[in-house]
Amino acid sequence: MAVEIFWGSGSPFAWSVMLAMEVKGVPYTGHLLSFSDGDLKKPEFLAMNPRGKVPVVKDGDFTIAESNAILVWLEAKAPQPALFGSNPEDTGTIWRAVLEHAAYFQHHTHAISGAVFYKKMEEKAEEVKASAKAVGEELARYEAALEKGDWLVGSAMSAADLVAYPHFELFFRLAARPEVKAFGLGFDKGWDAYPALSAWRARIKALPGYDNTYPPHWKG
Repeated sequence: MAVEIFWGSGSPFAWSVMLAMEVKGVPYTGHLLSFSDGDLKKPEFLAMNPRGKVPVVKDGDFTIAESNAILVWLEAKAPQPALFGSNPEDTGTIWRAVLEHAAYFQHHTHAISGAVFYKKMEEKAEEVKASAKAVGEELARYEAALEKGDWLVGSAMSAADLVAYPHFELFFRLAARPEVKAFGLGFDKGWDAYPALSAWRARIKALPGYDNTYPPHWKG
């Protein structure tokens, strides 16, 4: 029986899990849920995840939520190719990169996206500008790291890449919106301002099965 994943188009958390399943060659059946239709608040979904968030994965009688927890479960279920390293040192370094991404990049991009989506850019102007500064600093760090190697940790793709990548796509897509550009946050050039990040992006997009994971409402 194929693993089932309940996901939402454009959710970076669900995207990272789907990328990992494609990379590992784990057969899965996707159930696309609609944020706007309230699918995540329906009783049948809340029975799987009372927090009402995607992704949720089911494997027979087993159900698990939270993307990083799902990735760890997936690593144990399908160990190859390894996404969390093959020795304690690699595992620790990859986890450090995953947690740093959440704390120092993702935290601030979500502050900006929340202000945009809830139309509170003016109300939260100082918070948005502070987060934009932090994002810019993190982008510079990622750019410098990827100038030295193809992947975020070591010489092979890892969970660090698959966790981070969808958040970069979402952020640069958000930064291209006219109302965000008008706010002058400094990201108007998008990916083009970061050659090493752009090359890394191309490597991710070349992964087998990548097209199966791309947010359908972004196509066209």
